[in-house]
Amino acid sequence: MSGAPGRVRILLRLRPAPGEVPEVEKAYHRISEDLAGTPGLLGNELLREITDEGAYAVLSEWESMAAFRDWEAGSAHRGTTSPLRPYQDAERGSPFALFEVAASY
Repeated sequence: MSGAPGRVRILLRLRPAPGEVPEVEKAYHRISEDLAGTPGLLGNELLREITDEGAYAVLSEWESMAAFRDWEAGSAHRGTTSPLRPYQDAERGSPFALFEVAASY
């Protein structure tokens, strides 16, 4: 992923039980295939946190906050992303963090 001002990155924190990691990976791949070609979505990655064993995140990059909000408001959003919902990290106030790219090299 590359960044440019105005682009948005969405971080979804996940904390599967130890035996559920394969299910998280399968859900991530299924969702990514379903989202291929989504207007405004530039890409996404499944990340494994190095300093917190068992923690994962999905980082997606969008061309703009408007593109992300349009997709989020659409009828397919909840159904498409539902396979990862059981693994969202409930230990934090919110499993989501939204970032706007302020600068990039």
